Amino acid sequence: MIDSRIEEALGKQINQEFAAAYNYLGMSGYFDANTLDGFAHWMQTQHNEEMAHGMRLFRYLLDRGGKIELATIPKPRSEFNGTIDVFEAALEQERENTIAINRLYELATECNDYATKSHLQWFLDEQVEEEKTIEDIIAMLRMAKEDISAILFLNEKLGTREANEETTPEA
Repeated sequence: MIDSRIEEALGKQINQEFAAAYNYLGMSGYFDANTLDGFAHWMQTQHNEEMAHGMRLFRYLLDRGGKIELATIPKPRSEFNGTIDVFEAALEQERENTIAINRLYELATECNDYATKSHLQWFLDEQVEEEKTIEDIIAMLRMAKEDISAILFLNEKLGTREANEETTPEA
């Protein structure tokens, strides 16, 4: 049986992953409404990844005999001050998620829960990639400034993103 403190922390992380997914869906809607379908596609793919992350933790908690307690997900933000603002919000969300996963890993260490530590290692590695990818996009957007040709090029480039099999949502 899983330690009750880890069970509760995993439940909070599941909620955080699903809330992140919902936020990415809101960001996708913002881009779609502004006829930036490539950026919208990129955010939709992020939504799918976050759902998969939540389900990965959901399944793990059930496999360990834990109880699932789903919480309310806050309404996502839908208004932004341009493309960079959206990606900066996404980066902040990923940084908060990294902090939460690090805390969860620390708790697993404190509780000598080696299985949870092992399971969380994938998430730690994934967060490095998530933050780096968004930081790179922000850097390119800053270089592009207000150059509409550069923005449209990035829109097209991000629209080619393919879903990662490992993070496709599953029940």
